[in-house]
Amino acid sequence: MVSAKHPRSGSALRASARPASESELSEIPWLKELMADERERALGALVVNEVQVGEYICRIGRPVTYWFGLLDGLLKMSNDDSQGAVITFTGVAPGGWFGEGTVLKREIYRYNIQALRKSRVAGLPVDTFHWLLDHSIGFNRFVMNQLNERLGQFIAAREIDRISSPDLRVARNLAALFHPLLSPNVGGVLRITQQELAYLVGLSRQRVNEALTALADKGWIRVEYGGLRVLDLSSLRSGAL
Repeated sequence: MVSAKHPRSGSALRASARPASESELSEIPWLKELMADERERALGALVVNEVQVGEYICRIGRPVTYWFGLLDGLLKMSNDDSQGAVITFTGVAPGGWFGEGTVLKREIYRYNIQALRKSRVAGLPVDTFHWLLDHSIGFNRFVMNQLNERLGQFIAAREIDRISSPDLRVARNLAALFHPLLSPNVGGVLRITQQELAYLVGLSRQRVNEALTALADKGWIRVEYGGLRVLDLSSLRSGAL
């Protein structure tokens, strides 16, 4: 199992953070939507941190301090485990920014975000996020698109919960991880192990392996060393098994 660790506080995040490199900045999709002065404000506030396996980036009940984006690695969004089994809402793949609804309302987190593997996470302070909302049309459009796509993602997640076919559950979860807008930096190959996928789907690693074999036999995916390549994203989404 992924070990649980306490999340770092906002002050601890700032203490261990560093500025983003030029290559990391190129991986942040919304920066290209900003005007020169808006970009300068964002670059002055953005930080990057290394997150270890099992570490929580966001934790239920903690106040929001940053808007986060995943540069490299793999994260999962889940409920609180104090009342029973953990329910995973979605995975977060490279290029994905998350938690904008919580940042907009400046409220406490109602979900956990945990690293399934060592990851690099970028953070934009809440105050800078709101400054960009007040000054940047491009940033507003990006955030609105995020909220719209996120709504569709969670509606799909509820549908997945009712799916009895393990193969179809794996297919739909993979399709979500390859979302071109919510995970724009994944490309055609996602670095993920069968155990990590099992954590996200809520199945055993053995059953995930069987599902991946079935999907590969259909020509929808190809299992490669250290990851998965999607060959037919539309079929993964429709799940016509």
